[in-house]
Amino acid sequence: MSRLVVVGAGITGLTAAWAWHREHPDGEVVVLEAGDRVGGKLGRVRLAGTWYDTGAEAVLARVPDAVALMAELGLETVVPATTSASVVLPTGRHRLPAGTLLGVPTSPDGLDGVLSPEGVARVRAEASLQPLHFDADRTVGDLLRERLGDEVVDRLVEPLLGGVYAGQADRLSVRATMPALAAQLPRHTSVVAAAAAARDAGARSREAAAGTPDGPVFVTLPDGVAGLPHALAAALPGGAVRLRTPAHTLRRDGAGFALTVGADHEPVTADAVVVAVPAGKAARLLADVAPGAVEPLGGIPYASMAVVAMAFPGQEVAAGSGLLVPPATGRLVKGVTVSSQKWPHLSGDGLLRVRSSVGRYLEEEQLQRSDADLTAAVVAEVAELLGLSRPEPVETHLVRWGGGLPQYLVGHPERVAAVRAAVADVPGLAVAGAAYDGVGVPACIGSGRRAVATLT
Repeated sequence: MSRLVVVGAGITGLTAAWAWHREHPDGEVVVLEAGDRVGGKLGRVRLAGTWYDTGAEAVLARVPDAVALMAELGLETVVPATTSASVVLPTGRHRLPAGTLLGVPTSPDGLDGVLSPEGVARVRAEASLQPLHFDADRTVGDLLRERLGDEVVDRLVEPLLGGVYAGQADRLSVRATMPALAAQLPRHTSVVAAAAAARDAGARSREAAAGTPDGPVFVTLPDGVAGLPHALAAALPGGAVRLRTPAHTLRRDGAGFALTVGADHEPVTADAVVVAVPAGKAARLLADVAPGAVEPLGGIPYASMAVVAMAFPGQEVAAGSGLLVPPATGRLVKGVTVSSQKWPHLSGDGLLRVRSSVGRYLEEEQLQRSDADLTAAVVAEVAELLGLSRPEPVETHLVRWGGGLPQYLVGHPERVAAVRAAVADVPGLAVAGAAYDGVGVPACIGSGRRAVATLT
């Protein structure tokens, strides 16, 4: 195989192209991107003169895929000055308890205040309930409400899942969104014990992989996480990335593939193809070459959301790195990241830079507001939440992510397995991206690398 065509220039597709180029330096790689920029859902704006992420603003450092790629490309990383966040509740603000697993307690200790005395007692009593039997996938909310009570879901898990997936705990799959917990549940009689075991197993795995389990949890880049796809594109051979060039059709052509691309439906041939686009677009492209993938891909819905980036005059705020805002509070925003307190490189000019997100799966009516109206509403709510003494921003940017985040509903692992089985029947074809095994940047990078590994 001498020519790889990658469909999609998000972080997954660019990683796949880079991995192929490293393995086949004498081969050709072509990356087709329908939009006018690389990066997909990793976006950034110039906020008061500084690059500022409007997609993911950090990557997990304890999962090696992203930090290893950054090192491979010779990129400098930045560690946070603080990761101290709080959750906003009707009873006030409370520091997030340490040691939870996506909000699932690993112990009843440290929950006072975040949960009511009755809520803490419910967590403490879970070990005395009938032994847990986890033999079929369930929603996160269904499992945790039954075992730990509503407060754990509504005050801890919901705001964290809402931030990661723009989804709802009562719809998202345990096995797909909390795989480490799901792996431990059959081995333990309580959720709390399983969560503690998953946390400990993760620490051991990180130590074996990197030797630094106690290093920083998150890192970013000086020009934003969105600088990573730009660095990847620059590292590829000149002309490899073709912007404004959608792929329309894909079919088998002898031992290889034939595509039609661009405004003129130009024919392009390939020895191998990686499809690294959202599920709906992947389904349309695979309809001829791997029809068995179409139906399961159609079962992966997407949530839309919006991010508002704001720069305020310099002022002190007592919010650490940010605030989580559970939907039970009835507020518009899902959370606030105080970037100029979290990241040292965003604090040098005296401005207060913050961002906030809006929108959850099936709760997107607020996104129908005009840009000006939605921005004004978010700014007002952020100013109130942070208690700003100078609440008029010097600059704002609203970025909408229509259909931005795949929803891992119950049955998601089976849908993914069906897609991969259909694709595996076509030699030289692979799929990758956030629709399958994780929405975070490290997961997408790993997905791109694994896709290429199946081709070689």
